[in-house]
Amino acid sequence: MARLILVSGPIGVGKTTYSLSLSKEVDAVRFSIDPWMKTLFSKDMTSLDYSWMIERVNRCYEQIWQVSEQILSLNGNVILDLGFTTKAQRDIFNNKAKTLNIQVEIHYLDAPKSIRKKRIEKRNFDKDPNVYSFEVTDMMFNFMEPQFEIPDEEELTHGCRVKT
Repeated sequence: MARLILVSGPIGVGKTTYSLSLSKEVDAVRFSIDPWMKTLFSKDMTSLDYSWMIERVNRCYEQIWQVSEQILSLNGNVILDLGFTTKAQRDIFNNKAKTLNIQVEIHYLDAPKSIRKKRIEKRNFDKDPNVYSFEVTDMMFNFMEPQFEIPDEEELTHGCRVKT
């Protein structure tokens, strides 16, 4: 049976690293929002305007879902490393999956802010283009930090909480 895994967590928690490893473990196609946003919109981004950014994120979500739906209909596994900052964003994909009779697994990654900040510093220093699409500045980290909504127990019924 096809699996749809949504990887959720605050900035710097290790979603991409986790998703890369998990995709090999469960033989899944992985989609990450960062390269899509970088390729399609980074040159147009002049400031950190949440409404501007989220509108473009939603455009990427639609395109990623169209491809994911095809993979899932062929009984393939899909991992979505799309951040899933809010419950509303997670609900969109949960509802789409329901139309395919697929139970979503939410993998919520959790780590203290201090550890996540250190990971961001290392990520920015390493600049591995095979893993990370862009540098995360302190301004970006501080901007995104209050945006994240922790998944509740109901959302995690078919998922898990992972300490990273």
